[in-house]
Amino acid sequence: MRVFHELTRRSGIHGVPHPVRRSAGDKLGLVGRHVAGLATRNPFLGRYSSLVVPHPRKPDGVEIYTDELRSLLGPSALILDSGINGVPLPGSRNLDFFTSAAGAVHSRSADDRGVGAALSTLTGVSVPVGALLAREVPKHLRLRALYRRLLKQHGIKTVYVVVAYFHQHIVGAARDLGIRVVELQHGAISPFHLGYSYPGRPVVADQPDELWTFGSYWSTVADLPAGTRTAVVGAPYLPAALPKDPSLAVFLSQGTTGGDLLHVASSVAKANPELKVLFRLHPSEHAADYTPAPGVELSTSGNTLDLLARATYQVGVSTTALFEGMALGCRTAVANLPGHEYLAAPITAGHAVLLTDPADLPNAPLCPTPDIYYAPSRIRELNVGGGF
Repeated sequence: MRVFHELTRRSGIHGVPHPVRRSAGDKLGLVGRHVAGLATRNPFLGRYSSLVVPHPRKPDGVEIYTDELRSLLGPSALILDSGINGVPLPGSRNLDFFTSAAGAVHSRSADDRGVGAALSTLTGVSVPVGALLAREVPKHLRLRALYRRLLKQHGIKTVYVVVAYFHQHIVGAARDLGIRVVELQHGAISPFHLGYSYPGRPVVADQPDELWTFGSYWSTVADLPAGTRTAVVGAPYLPAALPKDPSLAVFLSQGTTGGDLLHVASSVAKANPELKVLFRLHPSEHAADYTPAPGVELSTSGNTLDLLARATYQVGVSTTALFEGMALGCRTAVANLPGHEYLAAPITAGHAVLLTDPADLPNAPLCPTPDIYYAPSRIRELNVGGGF
């Protein structure tokens, strides 16, 4: 995944997906929190039977993907929530000091066995594969050993994790000990997503035993690794339906394609002057990076889901919010930009339209079967804390 992000960024196809900016003061403060966390958020203290690793993003302070699960598990669950790229949940623990330290010491480069040169020949783009290996592999091995010790000390029976492909040291440690691993879906899955798509379903190391999805669509849209079972958990976090504003069109930005999407938004505003066009920035984006476009209003405040619940139209490229908007009754158009292939199946099914003419947005369709993407919550029907 890191190689892919470097490849698309260096080639100019995409921007940085989740840009993180820290001043010298921010970095110093982070070190201070790491040191304080050794005493105040030490996960080796206490006794737990389950481990939950939430998502770092928390709209309005709520981590939506594990909120209901954490409520069901109660005090039996160790909540391991990093404060490196977000605000940790109250009462959670972390190993941030060790996470940062594990990646701090490494050699400049490692033997990539010709992979970097072959990738450059194939794509014309140079990616420092050897440097990535030199940093990431030792970090993974150090953290994997640390988490084995943590899981063994508590006698953890089940690990619940969001974004498993960025926590493979935790998944790997659990698999080393024969502990059940459940991943909770956090975003769009497609045949082009390197975290989930393995054509032919080969055996892949350090993968979850189970993937709990928002709806039935996500279980079949890509070839998951061999042995990964799926179950529909639903999406309890979607807000209730609200009265629709017939003139409101929301463009859903993301760091990879935001600049190009803003040009599309401006074209749509010009072609459809009766529409109120909002350009909704991703939580990881910064308004200062965008020059206001004619007819388009930048939007950063409030909750994106509440905004989509009121919008009549939505436009994006590959963001998960497009699927959420379909479930919230938005007419959906997909901008003809790199990454639109993520929505190929909904477009083919007539649940969305590929927007090639800005004047066509008012003809965008409604999704007639939103439950296949986001079903009502079923978490109480699943075996929380036990086997599949």
